[in-house]
Amino acid sequence: MSEFSPNQIVLEDHLCGGESGSFVLRRGYCLRLTDLEGGANVAALFYNAQEKLERYNMADTLKAQHIFYLTQGYVCYSDMGRILVSLTADTCGWHDTVCGVSNAALVREKYGEGRYQELRNDFYRNGHDRFLIELGKWGLGKRDLVANVNFFSKVAPDADGKLHFHADFSPPGAYVDLRAEVDERMERWMAERTLQEVLDQFDRAHAAAAAVYDMADIFADPHYRERGVIAEVDGFPMQNLVARLSATPGRIRWPGRALDADGEQIRAELAPPADE
Repeated sequence: MSEFSPNQIVLEDHLCGGESGSFVLRRGYCLRLTDLEGGANVAALFYNAQEKLERYNMADTLKAQHIFYLTQGYVCYSDMGRILVSLTADTCGWHDTVCGVSNAALVREKYGEGRYQELRNDFYRNGHDRFLIELGKWGLGKRDLVANVNFFSKVAPDADGKLHFHADFSPPGAYVDLRAEVDERMERWMAERTLQEVLDQFDRAHAAAAAVYDMADIFADPHYRERGVIAEVDGFPMQNLVARLSATPGRIRWPGRALDADGEQIRAELAPPADE
């Protein structure tokens, strides 16, 4: 299993039972979760920090890898098919993906009332509410809650298909490493090659890929021009009509007002009075 030297550790934190936290895991960095006393559970969700609408997708993660639980060598997919984190080391061996988290009703039913008014900082917490607290720090809310991963927990089916929780499955000191690495490796691999070399490699692997065009590329592409995507009106190239029927295709007759046509008037209106 992988080992860290002290000079590689950027941040270290200790979470007690019922506590929560959230942060950005940069590409190429690794998060190590360690069960200090054994029998822990870490409920976790993953979101794309640059576009939070993209988040961990339990169904795609399991279907794409033909698995029921997570362990070393597997990854967590987003709902857009990208890998958010990969499990690069694991001494526990089983991390639940299907059983979700507790809510206030479940905690109350099992442990009774445990309000802050009576217990202060020892009040009873639940996973659902802790997720909402952390999501709120990033502008997210209840509608952004999705199925989560329960690290260090084992829930397995019996012969009849009934799920059973294996208490204290995780031993003291067990850890799992989560690394945001795939995008960084792909970025580095592509940076070392020309655009055509990258496209050829994807084509040989029968993988879908295409260059990201800027406007100059689109205007110069013969495929776009042949399909009539680009129109030229009075010498100005521009996007053609999107919906064109065969009998009445329509056309753009006027390119619009000239650039800065009203600039002089606007600048005059915004200029301070002459006596200032």
